[in-house]
Amino acid sequence: MNPLSVSAPCLNSQLTDIVGLRASGIFPTGREPSIRTLREWTKLRRIPHHRVGHFVYYDAAEVGIHIRTKLKIPARG
Repeated sequence: MNPLSVSAPCLNSQLTDIVGLRASGIFPTGREPSIRTLREWTKLRRIPHHRVGHFVYYDAAEVGIHIRTKLKIPARG
């Protein structure tokens, strides 16, 4: 297997901050999680993130895929 084909999607990724993540369109309009919720998910390592120094960045596509496949929140009841 060619190692470049595996890492190619990472080369085209765009990193954004937490405000950009909310506005990226991966969440339904009007149902975006709050910044506080996103920070909590980051702290608990529920969503993928990248640290550069003390800054935290997100790849919106990576977060979207992760939320759809692995992040399950039970319904209130």
